[in-house]
Amino acid sequence: MNTIILKKPGQLEKKETEMDQDLKPDEALLKVHRIGICGTDMHAFRGNQPFFSYPRILGHELGVEVIEIGNQVKNVKVGDRCSVEPYFNFGTDQAVRRGKTNCGENISVFGVHEDGGMREFIKLPSRYLHQSDKLTYEQLALIEPLSIGCHAVNRAGLTKEDKVLIIGAGPIGLATIQFAKIKNAKVAVMDVNEERLEFCRTNLDLTGIINAKSNKVIDDIRNVFAGDLPTVVMDATGNPQSMKNTFDYVAFGGKIVFIGLFQGDFTFFDPLFHRKEITLLASRNALGTDFQQIITLMEEGKIDTDLWITHRVAFQDLPEKFESLLLPENKVIKAIVEL
Repeated sequence: MNTIILKKPGQLEKKETEMDQDLKPDEALLKVHRIGICGTDMHAFRGNQPFFSYPRILGHELGVEVIEIGNQVKNVKVGDRCSVEPYFNFGTDQAVRRGKTNCGENISVFGVHEDGGMREFIKLPSRYLHQSDKLTYEQLALIEPLSIGCHAVNRAGLTKEDKVLIIGAGPIGLATIQFAKIKNAKVAVMDVNEERLEFCRTNLDLTGIINAKSNKVIDDIRNVFAGDLPTVVMDATGNPQSMKNTFDYVAFGGKIVFIGLFQGDFTFFDPLFHRKEITLLASRNALGTDFQQIITLMEEGKIDTDLWITHRVAFQDLPEKFESLLLPENKVIKAIVEL
């Protein structure tokens, strides 16, 4: 079968590999139809993705078709269209026993810690498949990146009373915006990239849009929220300075949610943390229930995915075109690989 392998930073290679069709009783054989390109893939290509080794088959945002099933599989059938939940736990450590399958001690993320879906066929335990009769393969491939924002919003426990500042207007920030708006919260977005902010102005109905380069950011935030500070600040940048600034932006008694990952030590001023009685949360990956929630919302037409996909690439062309997706001048929001 055709497979694309990241041999080392900057080098993608298409080659023929053998397909193992021997299914375990709980496994399904899947035809890959769509693959989303995400920030993790781009970081891996550049050589700065943490917890990563080469060579590696990328791809964890997937829209797949069930080709064959093991004799114990009950949740899907041949012909089903599915999204893949790529957070695999093969043990029952403490977090998994408590239902936190998104952050198991021995978690393996498909396409990151182990070879992923950038190939024609894969086989997976069927419990990681989420089926829909209504959604397209393209929509199913978008569920995983959407799930990061969905899980973060669920972690924050947003309500319609909240005033929410989302920092970072990339794909994860945009996903977070969608779910914060579904909760009927007042939502503002902040970024340093004016083109991304203009995308938000044009396409999203938000309470406010703030350029983080302003020399009066806190005044700008208060203007958006009628003099108040946000009750919830959600940072999707993974930038340590941006993360540190959230302590100044959040209201007294408010919450901070770190979605983006910074690979290093992070410090904050403890007296301010205590004086404001801030709740600080991390959000990692997503749960199976998040996937099901998103499928329901998408099937009901409550999530618009049309704006997301700005670039499409044929599978066979990806090794030559991948690097172009990283260039700022190409203004990629989300690229989809078509098989």
